[in-house]
Amino acid sequence: MESKSVCIHIGAIKELKLAKKRVCEECIKQGTTWVHLRTCQTCGHTLCCDSSPEQHMSHHCKAEMHPVVISSEPGERWLYCYVDDEMAEY
Repeated sequence: MESKSVCIHIGAIKELKLAKKRVCEECIKQGTTWVHLRTCQTCGHTLCCDSSPEQHMSHHCKAEMHPVVISSEPGERWLYCYVDDEMAEY
């Protein structure tokens, strides 16, 4: 984590959950496409981002009250908290 102050949700992440597969299972089920992938840091579920038509990760995090995701895109190293609308690099 960065040395600057981060929200309590991001600060609580001690070990990153990484994508097991580089697909959005919900998009596959629905026959839709995704733009980028995010992995929930509460349950490890990987779903599509807000730029994707279905925005599965946003819906998941709000419905399940799971606040933090990481980017699952190669070369991207950041976390985002939906509750506090805050990002941090790692």
